Amino acid sequence: MFNLSFQSTFLAAFQILLMGGCGYFLTRRKIIHEDGLALLSGLVIHFFLPCFILSQFLGNFSFQLYKNWWIFPLLSFAMTLCAFMLAKAVCLLHKEGTHRKEFLSLVSFQNSGYIPLMLVATLFSIEQARILNVYIFLFLIGFDLVLWFLGVWILTRHRIEKFELKNMVSSPVVAIAASLLLIFLGLQKFIPTEVMKPLKMFGDCTLPLAMLIVGGNLARFKITDVHIPEIFLLVMTKLILLPLLALGVVLVFRMDFWVGFLIVLEAAVPSAVSLSVIARHYKIEEAFINQGLFFTHLFSVATIPVFLMMYSNLRGSF
Repeated sequence: MFNLSFQSTFLAAFQILLMGGCGYFLTRRKIIHEDGLALLSGLVIHFFLPCFILSQFLGNFSFQLYKNWWIFPLLSFAMTLCAFMLAKAVCLLHKEGTHRKEFLSLVSFQNSGYIPLMLVATLFSIEQARILNVYIFLFLIGFDLVLWFLGVWILTRHRIEKFELKNMVSSPVVAIAASLLLIFLGLQKFIPTEVMKPLKMFGDCTLPLAMLIVGGNLARFKITDVHIPEIFLLVMTKLILLPLLALGVVLVFRMDFWVGFLIVLEAAVPSAVSLSVIARHYKIEEAFINQGLFFTHLFSVATIPVFLMMYSNLRGSF
């Protein structure tokens, strides 16, 4: 039976911290400037990540192999809804909080792409990682849709009158849709190796660059005047209560091992860095969001290994 140890999961999380730490250090030392981070972010989102998605889907996905592919976007919707309801309940119990909408968004939306992909790449064999990468990309279909609807609404519902639908048509979403269409039409087999090989090479650059960006973004966040009680509550809700809830659900319903692993992993990762982008775009006060992002990423290095190990051990004997 497959089994994870605390050492293996902690070392995987530590590798992510180390890569993010490089971005943090380079940004703090002014080696990477604001414009450099913006350039890297644009390249990753609009070029390297789409290349990674295309190479993974075209090389590993088929509708015959993944007949229930549509379940993963629905799982994403369900997880976001459960996280939102959990955050809402905590807010009702903790009425002294002054950053309710920020708290709701930080609990509801997780770093569902970069960190899960990095953990999968460091924990598993190439064949296992390919399967989980496809699961993660299918999960992201639902996540991106709900983030740009519900996430924007939570943070800006008192300030804007309508959504900007163009934000939902991101390059990764287009890459996923294009991949699924090509595979559905059976056209992927006509793509020559001379195209697929450089596509994969560009795609392989995605995760290291992404972690540089995450670390660089965290370096820009000011963590002075930390709202300690609310940050503590956020860390407990996001990194302890939510993954505990997810762990209970997958065990009770006896889900497929890898689907259950994806759910626990997505529930255990820190808050979505995209929330800072949304806050900046709509000119919302970013201090608490930035603090929440910093501390959930910091403490998740210790909490993620615990929950992945618990899932592996409990599922192995369940």
